[in-house]
Amino acid sequence: MRRELSAACVRVGSVRRIHPYAEDDPDLAACYAYPPEGCLRVNMVASADGAAWLEGRSAGLSSPGDRRVFHVLRGLADVVLAGAATVRTEGYGPSKPREGWHALRAGRPHAPPIAVITRRLDLDLGGPLFTETEPYQRTIVITTRAAPRERREEAAKNAEVLVAGEDLVDLTVAVRLLRDRGLGRILCEGGPRLNAELAAAGLIDELALTVSPLLAGGDAARVLNGVASRTPLALAHVLEEDGVLFIRYVGEEAR
Repeated sequence: MRRELSAACVRVGSVRRIHPYAEDDPDLAACYAYPPEGCLRVNMVASADGAAWLEGRSAGLSSPGDRRVFHVLRGLADVVLAGAATVRTEGYGPSKPREGWHALRAGRPHAPPIAVITRRLDLDLGGPLFTETEPYQRTIVITTRAAPRERREEAAKNAEVLVAGEDLVDLTVAVRLLRDRGLGRILCEGGPRLNAELAAAGLIDELALTVSPLLAGGDAARVLNGVASRTPLALAHVLEEDGVLFIRYVGEEAR
């Protein structure tokens, strides 16, 4: 994707592919632009054999290009959605405004809030994700009526608490609650179980997948792990940098 790789995102028919002779870096914001009506996009990194992490974390599969795409996707999003296990494992804090986001976020807050799906509010409510956010990006907690009342009250001191379900989070309701707040460009960062549940509910509109040139083996989860589903996708583009592939798939109806 860098200039020295001579790669750019260009349109070939209805598919955007890498162009091996272009002189400039692709416009990642254009390549990953949301449709006007918004959508739910899942962003994940995986090894060539499908592992979603190494030693429990995704960082070992990442690359400089993956991190650039990651930050562009966050800059484009209205809200970043993640499951509680991912928030704990990856050490989530609030998203930080970045150089280059000004144009991407014109008319919107400087950075998107984080929304956490959590059945029992088993989160560090005194951690940075709750205590270091700016007023415009208060963390959103989407939980259940069965979550301990005292935990909900504690979370509400520094976050917006939404209830979407009795004992399990109803993801259809959760997504609707976000969209009702004007947060239509949803970026889900996993983990694999949440991704699988979103797919089973028919809620995934796009998949931004980084494929690392690595065979991981082991017992790591796949990008979707748990609930079985079948979600047809159409290829929107493929980019490459140092052997790493950056693939955007969209739902077939958006093709």
